[in-house]
Amino acid sequence: MVQQVRKSITALAFFVISGTVSGQAAQAPLTLKPDAPERYVVVPGDTLWGISERYTDSPWRWPELWNMNKEQIQNPHLIYPGYVILLDRAKGTLTIARPGTEPGTRPGAAPGTGAGAAPGTGAGVKLSPRVRAESLPPEQIPSIPASVIEPFLTRPLVIEPDGIDRAPTIVATQHDSVLLSAGNTAYVRGIAGSVEESWYVFRRGSPLVDPDTNQTLAYEAIYLGTARVTRPGDPATVVLTSAVQEVGAGDKLVAATVAQPINYAPHSPATFLKGRVMSIYGGLGKVGEAGPLSVITINRGRADGLEVGHVLALYSLGGTVRDTSKPRGAPDAFIKLPEERSGLSFVFRVFDRVSYALVMHATRPVSPLDVVQTP
Repeated sequence: MVQQVRKSITALAFFVISGTVSGQAAQAPLTLKPDAPERYVVVPGDTLWGISERYTDSPWRWPELWNMNKEQIQNPHLIYPGYVILLDRAKGTLTIARPGTEPGTRPGAAPGTGAGAAPGTGAGVKLSPRVRAESLPPEQIPSIPASVIEPFLTRPLVIEPDGIDRAPTIVATQHDSVLLSAGNTAYVRGIAGSVEESWYVFRRGSPLVDPDTNQTLAYEAIYLGTARVTRPGDPATVVLTSAVQEVGAGDKLVAATVAQPINYAPHSPATFLKGRVMSIYGGLGKVGEAGPLSVITINRGRADGLEVGHVLALYSLGGTVRDTSKPRGAPDAFIKLPEERSGLSFVFRVFDRVSYALVMHATRPVSPLDVVQTP
């Protein structure tokens, strides 16, 4: 049951039905932008986040525009290039039409046949996401820019405190070489019986320390290159197929994976969650500050209820300044300024106690120790 939509165009809002985005606390009505387009044709390169920014200043709440439930948020495989998004201001609804089927199209006109058109026919239909059993076309619209986060989806990022001991290990090198590069051979223990042929090579990096508890949550994984098994066994023989750094005995392996598009619709956590930024990456190198489309590490993970698709607000830490109305040396001469909201981030990879998020919007640089919380 959808609650009645306010009719004022300047305050047009959508209310969440009971159970939509299950478990979330009540929020203020979601207001459309005054210049929200009544018709928008999806093009290659669009993202679900970017499309929602055309309609609202709260893009993480876009599932409310389509009346999604929690299962559908996790599987919004529904928008392709060429599809037409239609806004009905009178009814307060968004609908989607396949190419050539939107209202007003000449009767009998064939559906669009351009790249990105999904199978199926029919008139303009209300956007009602559902799980698709078949393989999805590669041109489906992702939630956030896929090219920015692709390396972070496949390569090892985090090693759990006890995971380093369990990982397959290079125990010897060809001709007892100290360091290896692409094309060299190494011998690995711990992958006997595995059917995987392609592996990433890494070594343990710096600890990821919770700034609140000073506890080591995990270790960064330093990516070294890739390897391919040429002879199974224990030890197995592998050849380095690429190397961005020199590899040696003691380095570790993890099975290579294929990047999957992030298709979870952006949504806020079901309960209030607050954490801190532990480190920042620009591209694949660590940097001191983050801006839009930079990757940050957060001291919250699966154990805290964080999941892929969650959107967290970013807050800059307030500094300490002297109260000029107080004499120098007075006990209360310094005051702590409040935290200031500085942007939004989208969580795209989650580990047990650590997560990675993409900065989607920032009004000021994001720094380590900044706060993240439910928006």
